[in-house]
This record gives sequence, C-alpha cells and structure tokens, in this order.
Amino acid sequence: MGDLRGKTLFITGASRGIGKAIGMRAARDGARIVIAAKTTEPHPNLPGTIYSAADEMRQAGGHALALPVDIRDEAQIEDAVRKTVEAYGGIDIVVNNASAIDLRGTADLPVKKWDLMHDINARGTWVTSKLCLPYLLEAENPHILNLSPPLNMEARWFAPHVAYTMAKYGMSLCVLGMADEFKDQGVAVNALWPKTTVATAAVVNLLGGEEVAARSRKPDVVADAAHAILTRPSRECTGNFFIDEEVLRAEGVTDFDQYAVNPGMELIPDFFL
Repeated sequence: MGDLRGKTLFITGASRGIGKAIGMRAARDGARIVIAAKTTEPHPNLPGTIYSAADEMRQAGGHALALPVDIRDEAQIEDAVRKTVEAYGGIDIVVNNASAIDLRGTADLPVKKWDLMHDINARGTWVTSKLCLPYLLEAENPHILNLSPPLNMEARWFAPHVAYTMAKYGMSLCVLGMADEFKDQGVAVNALWPKTTVATAAVVNLLGGEEVAARSRKPDVVADAAHAILTRPSRECTGNFFIDEEVLRAEGVTDFDQYAVNPGMELIPDFFL
C-alpha cells in the first residue's frame, strides 16, 4: 500500500464512527484531515466532538482542522472548503461519510425525516463534491469516496424503508454519474460499503443496540479499506462500488478476526448486500 502523507482529506461526519476511523488511519500516515461535522458539544448518547477527534488525529501523527459544518447548509460547506484551502493549500480527497438514517416505513415516517435524510445523504454528498471539485481538479491524485452501497435495485431493499434507501442510493448515484463525468479529468469517484454491520453509535442507538454491535466489525475495517482505495492511482480506480472485505482481501489481508468486536461470533450482514 502507498500512504497519504501530505494529502488533505475533507471528511464529512468525521467526529465519530467510520468517518473518524478513516481520519485516524490517514493521520497515522501524517495526512492533513479536515473534520467537517456538526458536533461541537458532547452528546449524552454520541461520544466525541469535532475537537476531540482532531486532538486524537494530531496525537496519531496527523494534522487536523475541526470545522463546524451542517452538511445541509451550502454556505457552511463553502466556508469550510475556503478555510481548508487557506490552511492547507488545496484538497486532495473528499470522503462523503455524513449520513442520516431512519428505517420507518412510508406510513410512519414524518416528512421532515424524509427531508433530513435526503438533505444530508444525497444533497449533502452532491453539494460537498461540487464545492470541492475545483481543488480536486488541481490535485495530483484526486479521489471522492462515498460511504454508500452498491445499487441493488431489488424491492426487498426498498419496501421496508423506501425513504432511507432512496436517500442512501442518492449517494451511490453520485458515484455512478460523477465517475463518468470526471474520468477524463482524472478525479476518481468510488463508493465503499461494509460487508457486515459496523459497531458505531448508529448501530447501538438505532439498529439493534449492543446485541447487534457485539456481532459487528470495528470501524477500522472500513478505514483500512478506504486507505487502500485512496492510495490507488485515481485514473485507474473509478466508478467502483467497493465492499470493504473484498478490497482488503485484494490487498492480501487474510486475518479478519482482528476487525471483529467478538472474534469467532457470527457476523450480521449489512443492508443492501
């Protein structure tokens, strides 16, 4: 694998979970990480803030810039991009990780929750990519990586939670379109999705609690896969819907017990696979 030393990563939702893990992995290379997320004050059920995440990334060997950003607000994203360029001179990599989830069905889901998921997942991904694009076009090995699933157009992935699936697939449609749109300019656009559930606050609080978390993998599995993708030549690696385990196996990883919360326990497959 290559490394990300000297690269600037703009990561949405990087104060905790998978986004933070990706930032920590890059920090160990000596990368510059921008933590663009909402959490500025400790939350009782969601550990970590943009500032505590930045401190950890610095301790890991990287540079970190904590920027309060509501991904629904174009002006806030624009301001964060400006501050990133002022601090680090450009942007090499965008990781669209920020996401909202609500698995209620059509009859039970409030319209404001539909709006929230689409504003963060689909719109937030598109706007962030758009506003970072001028700097990616100047970068040596530019990548956009969306934490979103392969486009599996089966009714079973829509019927139980059509609003969430539409919002999450919106991120994947950005990959499908932008990869082809910018391939001649050398900007890689890919998706990455975990093969199993990942032990994050979202899993504990929204998707089954500690029981599901116990049968999940740690966020490090996604972070290591993201690192492998982001160090590949951008002109040779675009338009892919990657699965974390498949990426790591291609890199020669054989020990996946290292990623399990409880090695040996049966893992739960993630959505959309």
